[in-house]
Amino acid sequence: MASLAPARTERRPIRDLPDELISQIAAGEVVERPASVVRELVDNALDAGATQITVRLMAGGVRLIAVEDDGCGIPQDELPVALRRHATSKIRDLHDLETVCTMGFRGEALAAIASVSETALLSRTAGQASAFLLDARSGELRPAARAQGTTVEVKELFFSTPARRKFLKTDATELAHCVEAVRRHALARPDVGFAVWHEGKLVEQWRACPSGPELSADDALARRLADVLGEDFVAQSVPVLRRVGPVTITGRAGVPDAARSRPDHQYCYVNGRFVRDKVLTHAARSAYEDVLHGQRQPVYALYVEIDPARVDVNVHPTKIEVRFRDSREVHQAVRHAVEDALAAPRAALATAAATAATQPSRVPTDPAPGPAPRLAAPQWRGQQTALGLADRQQAMYDLQALWGSPAPANHPAARDTPTVQGQSDAPPPEVTERPALGWEQAATSTAAIADAASAISAAPRPPQPAAPTAEPAATWPLGRAIAQLHGVYILAENTQGLVVVDMHAAHERIVYERLKAQIDQGARLASQPLLIPATFAATPHEVATAEAHPDVLATLGLEVVPFSPKTLAVRAVPTTLAQGDPVELARSVLADLAAHDASTVVQRARNEILATMACHGAVRANRRLTLDEMNALLRQMEVTERSDQCNHGRPTWRPLSMKELDALFLRGR
Repeated sequence: MASLAPARTERRPIRDLPDELISQIAAGEVVERPASVVRELVDNALDAGATQITVRLMAGGVRLIAVEDDGCGIPQDELPVALRRHATSKIRDLHDLETVCTMGFRGEALAAIASVSETALLSRTAGQASAFLLDARSGELRPAARAQGTTVEVKELFFSTPARRKFLKTDATELAHCVEAVRRHALARPDVGFAVWHEGKLVEQWRACPSGPELSADDALARRLADVLGEDFVAQSVPVLRRVGPVTITGRAGVPDAARSRPDHQYCYVNGRFVRDKVLTHAARSAYEDVLHGQRQPVYALYVEIDPARVDVNVHPTKIEVRFRDSREVHQAVRHAVEDALAAPRAALATAAATAATQPSRVPTDPAPGPAPRLAAPQWRGQQTALGLADRQQAMYDLQALWGSPAPANHPAARDTPTVQGQSDAPPPEVTERPALGWEQAATSTAAIADAASAISAAPRPPQPAAPTAEPAATWPLGRAIAQLHGVYILAENTQGLVVVDMHAAHERIVYERLKAQIDQGARLASQPLLIPATFAATPHEVATAEAHPDVLATLGLEVVPFSPKTLAVRAVPTTLAQGDPVELARSVLADLAAHDASTVVQRARNEILATMACHGAVRANRRLTLDEMNALLRQMEVTERSDQCNHGRPTWRPLSMKELDALFLRGR
């Protein structure tokens, strides 16, 4: 039987590697595929001050990559130096390295590319009489014709390393990666024009949108985003703007309805550089936690501006990863920026946009109001009694009827509620008049939550206006309720057509946001001691986390203490989750505490508990509502943050315009 032991080999002496082999090793880190070459060359073109960059490809970039720009160019005597390893004009000392403001700075990209391909540089500066062409393989330098700028040609990529070439994909796949590399640069620089050609055909082109007196920087960015990602991205996104200390966050965040199944429309930039950073990705995802359904992925383009000294870009050969000096500061800034952008109800925005696009002959109304500022009462809030129904004396903003006692029998709302469930005045057998909401059962376990629940259920009626004016329904983005469908949906009429509202989902969000506001004012989640503590085998990391964060766990209603050096015991759990698995809950919270800062974990766990309570406390399906109750719910939705989605990310309302209704019945054909 042959021995499995490795054969002894003669020891080799330690020697310096030849320069060519060093460059090829560096190329293995920097040049992964043709798209890597495109990225590095476009970086150099942007650093040269180019305003127009053209990328020409053949065979997906394997046969030819040519990047042309109109930048400042490279002087004749510096062309040979540009191909040397670690030769650059971007940095001179350690201070420059720690405050990098350019896209490139390592000075190894051209040398690495030239070591695995046939490379040529053609460049001309403003002061030269002609351009000069340098062949990287032979070192020959000769005059050539070209306008000011630089052209870098890379032919036969990986010809000197055939093994690397075998790992490349099809031409179509490599072309897609090259286009994506240019797209990432185009999203960061709307002032620069980009064009991508393949096999002599124009594949993509994005014209420059320089900002100036006629076009602001925000408008230029929005135009570039529309050109690159499509008009739908801009139409289904909201602007993001937040300044916190040295961090500024701008860009656009897609609304939850625009979420995709894959994270292929998520772009994060730090000082103009596209990065894949776990801090930024987690911060953006956290902002969408309670507005996305299932595993849907949000879409966004976020731009982080920060002092270069507070971020290290020299942590990855391709410069696609960064390290922040204070990652918690950046995480909080990005998360709150996106949360604030998504918080405002979008009903007014949708109505205004639809009104602008509607023909005047269809619905002659006053212009729809603009979006209300966050946490500010919109202009229709003080005019909620004007339904155009003179016999209604109850204010539309009063939500007492949603969970209080039924309306008196002689109240107009109790006898004039239209339904589409049948012609009989009596409710169908499966519809109950006033079912128990289960709110008391969810809230009596803790005094703080009980106070919050009572504050919600006893919401005071706003002061009635002295002389309510008959305001047209056009001031209500969600319109005026007209009927209830099978005890589940509210049908409302606005200036654009029909609005269908899921009443349980909508009320669930309203209760959820109110509970969060109550807890933010200082209430704590109560815990319920377990009769028999639940013990489980814990890792050393979990034991250390439990010992380091006892106060955080207590804030969440959890008591997790060491039972032995390798065992933890769960002695108490949140009262509202007493029926769940205490071990699974403890493991989940400890894992979050180990991965993220304590405040983020507390907020996330708290919101999950409150979401469960809100779901039980919201008005249930198959409950018959009066017109006043339905209109009160609609008015409350219009002023509640994130009311477009329920706590689970499902939409709470959907519009159906007159144009869509006409199409259903073939009107006008």
